[in-house]
Amino acid sequence: MAKWDVIITGAGAMGSAGAFHLARRGARVLALEQFNLGHEKGSSHGVTRIIRHAYYNHPDYVPLVKRAQALWGELEEASGETLFVQSGGVSLGHPDAPVVRGALVAALKHDLVHEVLDAAEVRRRFPAVQVSDDMTGVFDPSAGFLLAERGIFAHVAAARLHGAEVLTGQQVTGWTTTRDGVEVQTKDGIHRAEKLVLTAGAWMSDLVSDLNLPLEVTRQVLGWFETNDPAPHEPERLPIWLLQPPGDRGYYYGFPQLGLAGIKIGRMPHLQTPVMPDTLDRKTNAKDEATLRQCLSSYLPGANGRALDLKTCLFTNTPDGHFIIDQHPQHANVTIVSACSGHGFKFASVMGEITADLALEGATRHSIGMFRLDRFDKTLRA
Repeated sequence: MAKWDVIITGAGAMGSAGAFHLARRGARVLALEQFNLGHEKGSSHGVTRIIRHAYYNHPDYVPLVKRAQALWGELEEASGETLFVQSGGVSLGHPDAPVVRGALVAALKHDLVHEVLDAAEVRRRFPAVQVSDDMTGVFDPSAGFLLAERGIFAHVAAARLHGAEVLTGQQVTGWTTTRDGVEVQTKDGIHRAEKLVLTAGAWMSDLVSDLNLPLEVTRQVLGWFETNDPAPHEPERLPIWLLQPPGDRGYYYGFPQLGLAGIKIGRMPHLQTPVMPDTLDRKTNAKDEATLRQCLSSYLPGANGRALDLKTCLFTNTPDGHFIIDQHPQHANVTIVSACSGHGFKFASVMGEITADLALEGATRHSIGMFRLDRFDKTLRA
């Protein structure tokens, strides 16, 4: 008999949440993390992560993010930790820009409280943001930011409280199915369970190489910049924001000033450099900084001060920018939770719930059809 009901590979945002929801339902859970909890080598660090309901990426994300918000609130209450700061959120750009048009479509389809702001109103309400007259904004008052590492630690602590074992320094080198379940190989030995959940982030391709998934890992850089006046850049006067400059296919995203850390900014995509997670040079450079300053100098000039910090992280991307949440096509007892394409952290709480549904029951009440593997049928058959 296997010692564990479920083994989870990876204890970042998705793995820690999955461990908690599985353990809370009574499953015997072992989570294996190759680094330390809250490490900076993957995709789940960086202090803060945006959570927004007017979701431009696709309206079908809205019910999921609303459930995620509720679950983050439950975890916050149970842990006694502040995990969410409600600052509101604004999507900025030309009215036809995807981040603006998509946010409005999602808000209207799901009857979300929102406001459409012209450029003058954006500048009046959020004086740190200097948009041009041809830009507009969709304001989502329910939005804000999650405290990323705190969320992971809270999920792990809650999982352990319900009996899960979470081990660090455990690099998974492979897995196989057996007559009774699965065997997971690490550099330190073999672990056996009835079921397996793969939440390996940027290392996912190594663990499902048989599926030939169309995954691309890219290098992302986040920057923290000093402001000339903290007051207009703090959460009371500056919400989280997405900003798509006119004529730009990409967009910038950012956070209000938190403490003395300055404002945080990133770009989607950054420089879209494909990388291998184990050989990536994690140092940042002048080009990384200049890419972020292009936005600050034009639209948030008061935050175009000294660079306080620059950090790299990894995005694991699918061609359509949507997640992969499904069971392995050849092994029904193996669940794949991956490829969050740079916008997945906010969903970790509900993905933990979905993970437990799929691993224990084989189905979920949540709508996850757009995340199924069969959309890659041609690739999987290649």
